[in-house]
Amino acid sequence: MDNPGRQPSFPSEGDSFDISEKTMARHRRLFGRILTVLTMVFAATVIIPLLWVLVSVFQKGAGALVFPDIFTKLPPPPGLSEGGFGHAIIGSFMTLGIATMIAVPFGVIAAIYLAEFGRGTKLAYLVKFSCNVLTGVPAILCGLFAYSIVVKPMGGFSAFSGGVALAVLMLPIIIRSTEEALLLVPNEMRLAATGIGANRFQTVVQIVLPAALTSIVTGVVLSVARAAGEAAPLLFTSFNNNFWAANVWEPVSTLPILIYFFSIIPYKASQALAWAAALVLLSLVLIFSVLARFFSRKKAF
Repeated sequence: MDNPGRQPSFPSEGDSFDISEKTMARHRRLFGRILTVLTMVFAATVIIPLLWVLVSVFQKGAGALVFPDIFTKLPPPPGLSEGGFGHAIIGSFMTLGIATMIAVPFGVIAAIYLAEFGRGTKLAYLVKFSCNVLTGVPAILCGLFAYSIVVKPMGGFSAFSGGVALAVLMLPIIIRSTEEALLLVPNEMRLAATGIGANRFQTVVQIVLPAALTSIVTGVVLSVARAAGEAAPLLFTSFNNNFWAANVWEPVSTLPILIYFFSIIPYKASQALAWAAALVLLSLVLIFSVLARFFSRKKAF
């Protein structure tokens, strides 16, 4: 019978277990090395195409970036050189701004219902299923949807209709990311708020949403980055405009549309502007991605 007062003994330094690779069976060492090589190969297949695209766009677009003309002038007539695409940059920010103002309120409110009020209900299941389907819908169909409900009733293309099309693309990303952010908030925070007399609405608005704000912002930034490079839905909604446009109810030029039209024009000056616009658009998407990464590293609780 063991002595209850006896202290447990621990292995000394010389008696410690050797768990290095040398003690493993030969076939396990070989299998581990094969998996390590495969992991490096698969990682390279992802990184190398990205670097290839970045280097190619930078090499062909950097030479055409003439500051500040590239941001302050309109494109030149076909066959002529010089000029810029400042109107397309403004048009891109206009459509993205309209899309953000439409998608963020609807997306956040829908996510609040899914995470806080509608768990387990049939309506919540229907909303989640619709988000999953909408995530895989081709972008051009979102443009056709906006064309049928905005462009045709209004009788023409506009920046607003382009914003509606991009908002449809952004909506499922915002809903799912916001829902996950709200579900990550510890339930103890909700119980503590209820314990001091807060009702459910006050708990969500004053406790849960501020705690999940950084994750919500991350989802919004990622959705903007997703919509910034889309050209197909804008062909049916905002279309194109070769001049400055400050009215959201008239057609505007955007960077993806300008890249599309200038890349098929048989003039080297226009093609050079297309590469420069691609570099600017790629830089904007990278900035949005870095911002999303920055916000995702912040912890509110």
